[in-house]
Formats: sequence, structure tokens, C-alpha cells
Amino acid sequence: MQNSVSLIVCLTGHRQIPIEHALRLPALLEKYMLDLIEQGAVEFRAGGALGFDMVAALKLLEIKEKMPHIKLHLCLPCRDQAKGWNDAAVRAYHYILDRADEVTYTTDYYAPGCMLARDRELVEGSDVCLAYCTQSHGGAVYTCNYAKKQGLDVINVADELPPI
Repeated sequence: MQNSVSLIVCLTGHRQIPIEHALRLPALLEKYMLDLIEQGAVEFRAGGALGFDMVAALKLLEIKEKMPHIKLHLCLPCRDQAKGWNDAAVRAYHYILDRADEVTYTTDYYAPGCMLARDRELVEGSDVCLAYCTQSHGGAVYTCNYAKKQGLDVINVADELPPI
């Protein structure tokens, strides 16, 4: 990867993050995001889900305060994604949504398959996948595998964290 290239980074990870990882994840994400920006990343795509997606989006918004040219693109599965979430999660979701540079929706309302369609949208057109993947199943695993099949470099930040 070279600085003259504009890179797009998709973000994917688990909804559940053990506390021993959650405490270290923001600093680790910042390190990798800044490194990717140095290598030419200009857009980061997030899926807006609870857990990793929100942690990553919030960290990117913090970075954008000093680097406003960096873009946050939310690729959301449906307009009612936050239905059933607790009040604090909904507030965080709307905080991120209000500050995103671009928001796209796979469908208007939840429908079977909309989450996987969102995962594919995150990957398609991206160059790098920055992930938090510690399990052998689920949407994050699907997205990482899809990214590899599409030829993306996949960086799993969980590799730098202690086993759980």
C-alpha cells in the first residue's frame, strides 16, 4: 500500500466483546486506524451494530476531530436496526448516525438476509478489512471470509489481544 492511493477500509467485529478486550480495544483501533490513514485510507465503512461497530465508529469520529478529511460511511442493514436496543445504545447509535459523512441502507425494514447483505456491501469496493474476530461463527467471521475471497487484506486486531 502506498500513500498516493486512496484506500477504503471496512470494519467488522463481534457484538459481544469480553471486558478484558473491551478495555484495550479503543487504543488498539486508534493505532491501526492511524497506520491505515498514513498508508492512504480516506474512508472507513462501519455496519452500525452494537459492540465492535460502535466502538470503531466512535474511535474514528474522535480521529476525525483532528483529521476531518477522513470519512465515516455507515452501511446499515435497515432503517430500524436499533429497534429493541436499550436507551444508552440508541443514543450512541444516533450520535454516530448524526456525525457520519454518508449513510446507506440495505433495506428500509428488517428482513431475513439484510445483515449479510450489509456485510457484503461493507466489503465490496473496500481495500482493507479491519476486524475484531475471536470466534469461528457469526457475521464477523462471514465478513472476514468474504473479504478474503474478494482479495482484501484482513487485519484482525484480536491477534494482538490475550486469548479469551
